[in-house]
Amino acid sequence: MLDVMTAMSPARSTPDLSFLLDRTGHVLRSRMAAALGEIGLTARMHCVLVHALEAERTQIQLAEIGDMDKTTMVVTVDALERAGLAERRPSSTDRRARIIAVTEKGAQVAHESQRIVDRVHAEALEALPEDEREVLTRALNRLVSGHLATPVEAPAPVRRARRSEK
Repeated sequence: MLDVMTAMSPARSTPDLSFLLDRTGHVLRSRMAAALGEIGLTARMHCVLVHALEAERTQIQLAEIGDMDKTTMVVTVDALERAGLAERRPSSTDRRARIIAVTEKGAQVAHESQRIVDRVHAEALEALPEDEREVLTRALNRLVSGHLATPVEAPAPVRRARRSEK
């Protein structure tokens, strides 16, 4: 019988990509949350504002872009409406649909939040030598559009990392 105390753990044959991507993603999200929080936004609110400014989009379309479930989307749009940054309006092309329209104040906040998002991303990349920045982003883009483009069905749902609330 194998003594658990003296058993050696299996040797890794490749880098722990799951840990590396999860950890960097978690820290980047926390930095983004802190930076956007300074102007009263969440990353989800920023996402909705920016994508609603690009084109006339319904809540469902914006939820898909932002990878949000219906409940999260409703809560996010409710918060944007309370802040006077967006409002639900009838679609100009489909009278049954309602779109999320960004107010003038919301457009100003979206431009400010985009500058914040760009700054946080630039700061993260500046931690790398200049010649590695493009290599990293090109490699991640290749993974996102190729091998890791689509999640697969798992026997049990994969849970996302819990976000700490302050």
